[in-house]
Amino acid sequence: MKIHRISGPILFIGLLISNMNLSAQNPNFYIFLCFGQSNMEGQGKIEKQDTTVNDRFKVFQSLDCPNLSRSRAQWYPAKPPTCQCHSELSPADYFGRTMVANLPDSITVGIINVAIGGCDIRIFDKDIYLDYDSTYTEEWFALKVKAYGGNPYQHLVDLAKLAQKDGVIKGILLHQGETNTGQTEWPLYVKKIYSDMLADLALSAESVPLLAGEVLATEGSCCASMNSIINTLPDAIPTAHVISSSGCTAKDYAHFDSAGYRLLGKRYALKMLALMGIEVG
Repeated sequence: MKIHRISGPILFIGLLISNMNLSAQNPNFYIFLCFGQSNMEGQGKIEKQDTTVNDRFKVFQSLDCPNLSRSRAQWYPAKPPTCQCHSELSPADYFGRTMVANLPDSITVGIINVAIGGCDIRIFDKDIYLDYDSTYTEEWFALKVKAYGGNPYQHLVDLAKLAQKDGVIKGILLHQGETNTGQTEWPLYVKKIYSDMLADLALSAESVPLLAGEVLATEGSCCASMNSIINTLPDAIPTAHVISSSGCTAKDYAHFDSAGYRLLGKRYALKMLALMGIEVG
């Protein structure tokens, strides 16, 4: 009886294809990374209308939250809070809701949200974050940084790598700037972080745009002057897009209220949909 041997290269290719099939990404699972400071965490009261969510909108849990019966690095329906265990309504919430409402039923949307109230943007710079992990001396700030393993950037990237096994990263959402108000170098800080994320996750800028929201701009707000700097971001990053906060209402001098977050989140989604070639009437 003649025995047919499988050559090494053919066997290797067969095993590679088999492994790819076992861990194949779902191309219809769109994942978005969210990061920033307190407004991306979410400071809006979670109201009754916010407690029902479409099953096609998911959150990849960033922290173990026994109070929410959620474990880190697991997908759950994106019922707020979607950042930390005790955060509130965020623009990411209505970004996702608006996305699934305007995408085919075959598409699922997932978010990963890692944000720290009061942080300097450079706490997300993987090369110098240790210089910015104690921006505030208050215990609450230290505890938030500690919850992310002391390195928020790496925490987000590690979660994103796990999530990439399930779906495809389609965009990055940023809301930050209050702590860096007046710093004209801010766009360059963001460019460095965005470039690092793309490189570390093997993504291309053309396929993964950056959406950055303006800060609160109501009368008496603390940091509205930062918006002129935020609006220069596309000059530094051609694939960046700025989301207007005009007309978004306030909770206090720095934070949006629930209605403000809903409107801002919807605007993030409308821009992302437009970039996908989907115009919403």
